[in-house]
Amino acid sequence: MFRTYFLRPFLRIVLPVFMLYVLVLLVHGWLVDWQPEDETVITPTQLAKQTLVEDSLLTFISWNVGYGGLGAESDFFYDDEGMWHSGSSMVRTPRPLVEKNISGALEFLKNTQADFFLLQEVDMASDRSHQIRQYDAYSAALPEFAATFAANYKCPRVPIPLLEPWNAYGAVESGLGTFGRYQPAEAVRYQLPGKYPMPNRLFQLDRCVAVHRYPTKWGNELVVMNIHNSAYDPGDKIKAIQMPYLRELALKEFDKGNYVVLGGDWNQCPPYFRYDTFIASDGHTQGNIPDDFFPDGWKFAYDPTLPTNRKADDPYEKGKTFETLIDFFLVSPNVRVVKVNGFSQKFQYSDHQPVALTIGIGN
Repeated sequence: MFRTYFLRPFLRIVLPVFMLYVLVLLVHGWLVDWQPEDETVITPTQLAKQTLVEDSLLTFISWNVGYGGLGAESDFFYDDEGMWHSGSSMVRTPRPLVEKNISGALEFLKNTQADFFLLQEVDMASDRSHQIRQYDAYSAALPEFAATFAANYKCPRVPIPLLEPWNAYGAVESGLGTFGRYQPAEAVRYQLPGKYPMPNRLFQLDRCVAVHRYPTKWGNELVVMNIHNSAYDPGDKIKAIQMPYLRELALKEFDKGNYVVLGGDWNQCPPYFRYDTFIASDGHTQGNIPDDFFPDGWKFAYDPTLPTNRKADDPYEKGKTFETLIDFFLVSPNVRVVKVNGFSQKFQYSDHQPVALTIGIGN
């Protein structure tokens, strides 16, 4: 009797109000949902003086900078409690920690020699990183590099965790930042196929690949692809749609005689690589790219001695936090892999660590 007395007002008042709240969120999300074109030409925001690639040895660095919000001190509510509530995890990392992470990334960019930097999760203006314009800061740190930005996450208000509207993730504008010593002849954003189920789709990333073309003195083009494949993808179902698209894009360029380099956060391990190489699994798993997915001669390049990603359901603790390798490169058969090395940062500035690739091209 006592339980029924209190349950009826809840069902009659609180539950309908909550359902109306969720309905309003979904309608608003549908009305403002960003729908990018399948192909969009990217205009560089910063120019390089060099237009022709003449060096036969080139170095690339790929790094998911974690929008400045996922350094070692941080955890992430979506990795922990999920979309309903934050529990003890962070929705937005405190500003001093975000500034520390961005400062660390800037020092790395300024003090590391490379011809290309392929960065993922670069915020243009987002509540999660306190509206700090990271892309502008990274461009300024590389003043002689051509710079392009390909958005893959634009939402005026991400309303999760749903049970904490006062603590919502908020506005997000983020994407892929590509920086090169050479001026691209063309840069294009290609929308990747595959969608999350509704209603999650309204507030998730619109994954893409940023393709850059650089003329070389050998007549062929150097084609550089900055990628960030889907996360939160049980069974790799969405990646199973994205990967064939990337394969066809890469093979088409190689068939033209071009040198092709793909680098970024694949959100899966290379072929044959054990996801639990660095630490015994604590329940986390990670899929692999099938070993026969690319034709003979295509080479996956990675440093098997260092993890590139740590899981963010808790702050980082060496020996306890699960680590794996999901950031690496793929190169076409006409590209020579000279060296690959990861950078051990103890995940101080991001939940990912950078990896460098040196290649050889030309006759």
